[in-house]
Amino acid sequence: MKVINPTIKLDSLKALTDDTGILQHTKFSIPNRKEGYTVDDNARALIACVRFLQLHNDSDARRLVNTYLSFLFHMQRPDGKFHNLLSFDRGFLDDVGSEECMGRALWACGVVISTGFSEGIKCTSKEIFDKGFQHISNFKSLRTKAFTILGLCHYYEAFCHDQNLPKNIVSLTNQLIQGYQYFSSADWCWFEPYLTYANGRLSQALFRAYDIVGDDRYLQIARKSLDFLVKLQVIDDRFVPIGNKGWYKRDAHRALYDQQPIEASCMVEAAVTGFRATKEKRYQRVAHTAFDWFLGKNSKNVMVCDPNTGACYDGVTPHGLNLNQGAEATISYLLASLELETLSE
Repeated sequence: MKVINPTIKLDSLKALTDDTGILQHTKFSIPNRKEGYTVDDNARALIACVRFLQLHNDSDARRLVNTYLSFLFHMQRPDGKFHNLLSFDRGFLDDVGSEECMGRALWACGVVISTGFSEGIKCTSKEIFDKGFQHISNFKSLRTKAFTILGLCHYYEAFCHDQNLPKNIVSLTNQLIQGYQYFSSADWCWFEPYLTYANGRLSQALFRAYDIVGDDRYLQIARKSLDFLVKLQVIDDRFVPIGNKGWYKRDAHRALYDQQPIEASCMVEAAVTGFRATKEKRYQRVAHTAFDWFLGKNSKNVMVCDPNTGACYDGVTPHGLNLNQGAEATISYLLASLELETLSE
């Protein structure tokens, strides 16, 4: 299936990035230095640039990889945990970051380890990953576990002789399975009693774990959970993500707004991963439907991305667009675009 898709551009990503890293927020389209930087966004940006380089030879993207990886290295504490927040004047704004920021950092480093980059870049990524991974047994967040599984699957691609890697994938994936078995029912096929953000990552991690381990339980629950998300969020052939103003608690009303680009991106990536694992073309259709949310096929009929710069607005509100164009939104659009480009090859 050939995808007709706006040309992927890094203009906005580059405008948000200085020699420290990618700035977190904007005032409309102008970088807001007052808000500083986060590991969350620099890890996402690192993944996006690696994927871009796997498709396009681009010197700017190579420079950005170094910037984002250097940021992660700087933000890792001696004990292997991470600060998440850094001010514009390079002062740490927290003692230790969230579990989610650690999981994203591990995922990003796993992606770099599996590439053909120089040994210096890959060895740095491996060192960051190995130091951070020692804390994995203390993680509680299922999303953090899913991010880490995705990183481990990439790590394994580079070190398939290391039998500890599939064992670690199994251990973390079984913890996702336990959550699913505890909370799911005939009408609630999910890992938690609520749906919040980046929901598709949980199903995506199961599909990837199945690729490595081959456990049919992983594939079965990945299908059921992703199909559950699709049923809830594809309405009249439009992607309608769970809103962040209240989320969706089981047996309660779901929030329709604000809708965030990260949800569309996660659904695109989860659906493409599902297609690769199952060869079921319905997941291709889901990926396109979710991506069309960026292009105006959403509940407010507004163009969420800017194809001229590669920027993305921060979300869809009850009144229309959130006109800021922060890092999370722009990277989400970039990741979704790159995923569809790989699907069209």
